[in-house]
Amino acid sequence: MILPGTAFAADRDQRQHLFDTLVGLVQEHLDGLAGLRVTPDVTPGALRAGLERFDFEDGIDPGEALAETARMLRDGIVHTAHPSYFGLFNPAPALMGVLGEALAAAFNPQLAAWSHAPAAAEIERHVLGFLGARLGWDAGGTAGHFTTGGAEANLTGVLLALTRAFPEVGRDGLRALPGRPVLYASAESHLAWLKIAHSCGLGRDAVRLVPVDPDLRMDVAALAGLVADDRRAGHLPFLLVGTAGTTSAGVIDPLPELADLAAAEGLSFHVDAAWAGAVALSDRLRPLLDGIERADSVTLDAHKWLAMPMGAGTFLTRDASGLREAFSVHTAYMPDELPGTVDPYSSSVQWSRRAMGVKLFLTLAAAGRTGYADLIEHQTALGDLLRRRLAETGWTILAPTPLPVVCFTRPDATAEDLEGIAGRIVRGGRAWISTTRPAGRPALRACITNFTTTGKEVEALVRLL
Repeated sequence: MILPGTAFAADRDQRQHLFDTLVGLVQEHLDGLAGLRVTPDVTPGALRAGLERFDFEDGIDPGEALAETARMLRDGIVHTAHPSYFGLFNPAPALMGVLGEALAAAFNPQLAAWSHAPAAAEIERHVLGFLGARLGWDAGGTAGHFTTGGAEANLTGVLLALTRAFPEVGRDGLRALPGRPVLYASAESHLAWLKIAHSCGLGRDAVRLVPVDPDLRMDVAALAGLVADDRRAGHLPFLLVGTAGTTSAGVIDPLPELADLAAAEGLSFHVDAAWAGAVALSDRLRPLLDGIERADSVTLDAHKWLAMPMGAGTFLTRDASGLREAFSVHTAYMPDELPGTVDPYSSSVQWSRRAMGVKLFLTLAAAGRTGYADLIEHQTALGDLLRRRLAETGWTILAPTPLPVVCFTRPDATAEDLEGIAGRIVRGGRAWISTTRPAGRPALRACITNFTTTGKEVEALVRLL
């Protein structure tokens, strides 16, 4: 019997027992994952009733608590690590990523000040430099940090762009400006931009959602017209966002043309490559991102297509001084910054933060860039297989993309028909797909960013459809 007090500390034998219990539960889950339902079959009432036993008044046996929590998670989540999960960009976590997460939790480095966790800070700096080099930047000139996810990274991009365009905003706020700052993103972009504009005080109407062309890429001519109209109206254009891999359909905006326009108009150029930025690790697929090397800043989430446990976003920029200007603050209770270092709290939205980069460092160290490239190219080939098999069985492919996001429909299908198909598949528990509306057209959507998915699961999904 292990006493509840070991929730805080335990002797070596007690720790070993709990570690063995945890590893056993994880092993059991991973061994049986492919045989589970992809989707949970639970009700709010049943979940809440089961939780009633945990009144938190007195502790229970830690091993029992571990086992019960694992059971609730097994039975009560969508298993995004399942090989038949064809959903959003939620990966099966790489084993080395899981182990890296455990190391970060156990050692618990505090990444506010460099001096408190120099090894963790330099591990993250090293990984960010590698990612920047793959984007086409000088590794030593890449600044940035890990984030909770793409929304935080994109928020950082807006704040950096505001600071670059309007230095007075940092002290005096938006009221110091003679007009309204506005930013531009594709109508097919992730609508986190609306929440970001709201939280920054810009207001949601400051986001100009630019129409797309027939290939669902941002229409550059329409963009130029919107910028000109805004200038005539007295507004203050300051940021252009290119999307490298839309969430809905996997489309990459015309990045070189957007970079040209941003330069001509004096706009900051940010690329949201939250998931498709992963192709930068493949020499064969890297040309898909041509133009991204001209961006002032980039969002790339390792917890999307680089198989990291949630969350592991990154914000990358070539403007280290602008990043410091946007977030730097000095206070007596923080240690002085050491020469040649950057305190993470002084160049990011976050203050106290865990070492999110350890898991990606560990996985890159074990798999190598070439290992990641092989995986990404394999999943891209599975996307091609799915498109081919769907076309052979009478489906119409929408929004063609070289990336493994597949949008499809039937000529006579209504939105209700497609929602019904997706709903029956999800309720059946054997796979997970979703509906979407690229350019407003109802479609089914299947995405392959899971390293456990094979051709067998692709064929099974086609049969279900």
